[in-house]
Amino acid sequence: MEIRVATLKDCRAIAELHVKVWQQAYSGILPKHYLASLSVPERETMWRRIVDRQPGQLLVARVADAVVGFIAFGASRDEDAPTDRAEIWAIYVEVPSWSTGTGRLLWLQAQDLIVSEGYKTVSLWVLADNERAVHFYERVGFVLEPNSRKSFEFGGTSVDEIRYVRHVG
Repeated sequence: MEIRVATLKDCRAIAELHVKVWQQAYSGILPKHYLASLSVPERETMWRRIVDRQPGQLLVARVADAVVGFIAFGASRDEDAPTDRAEIWAIYVEVPSWSTGTGRLLWLQAQDLIVSEGYKTVSLWVLADNERAVHFYERVGFVLEPNSRKSFEFGGTSVDEIRYVRHVG
């Protein structure tokens, strides 16, 4: 497996993986009609913007020339975050690669870059009902931040999101 900085050439594969994993991982959490409406072209445009505007903040895991996972990160977007806090914006691994260490390798590589940029903590938001993701984050050292729960709407359904934090520097 190779972990490297994503290029524009990777964006279509990242978008395809992103949509497919959302449809599989969030089945039963988010509405079916919402998941069915996810657009690979829209996601590709979004990932291309990130690669253009924030180079080095999107990593891919590749096996035999196929993207099997990715992680996006940068400065925390939360208004209440200290200036030395980074954020994991997204981390997704294709379903056949779950529990193979791919997510951990992506996280470790991103963590090295985050530390090298001077950040002391990292946060992330996760759907409260996404037990698999919560378990992963806890295994790699993230801790639930008390009173961080917030609700928002996806496709007409209210869901809760919770923030996890980890010290890195």
